[in-house]
Amino acid sequence: MKQPLGVILAGGQARRMGGGDKGRLMLGGRSLLSHVIARLEPQVAALALSANGDVARFVDTGLPVVADSVAGFVGPLAGVLAGLDWAHEQGAETIVTAAADTPFFPCDLVPRLMMAADGMVHPLVLAATPDSERGRNRHPTFGLWPVALRDDLRRALEGGLRKVVLWSDQHGGREAMFEAEPFDPFFNVNTPEDLAHAEGLL
Repeated sequence: MKQPLGVILAGGQARRMGGGDKGRLMLGGRSLLSHVIARLEPQVAALALSANGDVARFVDTGLPVVADSVAGFVGPLAGVLAGLDWAHEQGAETIVTAAADTPFFPCDLVPRLMMAADGMVHPLVLAATPDSERGRNRHPTFGLWPVALRDDLRRALEGGLRKVVLWSDQHGGREAMFEAEPFDPFFNVNTPEDLAHAEGLL
């Protein structure tokens, strides 16, 4: 499998943080987005942002910005689709997505997702961590996605599907399990309290 392209999902509306771009919140003197870029960029062949609205607000990142093609802020799958369409234009076979508000995700995310996809016709793998109550906790904004299924995903979104795991399960999606000690590396910043907690994890 060729090295995937990376897509940072930055299209959320951040209602619990008062709106705006959560990725611009500061953590340890750097934005959340800069933490995410620094972790994902070395693992992928090229990188883009999935975001809606004025692209000029991301010009300082130097990254291409791809917008949802499905209207109405329908969730992370729309960002995945935007990334797959961008990757298709680049001639790529797969993308790996990461959320813009999750600064501590594993530095070996991409190779472990790729290993979990070994032998799959359409590589589709979501990150997961152990959960004492449910057995495991899937992280649907962190995944390996095949460009070959982009039109299927488009039809699913246009038909009203919104849950990532419903679509991934339809296509035999797998999971790559990551450790959750000393804390879940997929911890994301949704509230001011989360941001304070993240400061303590630096």
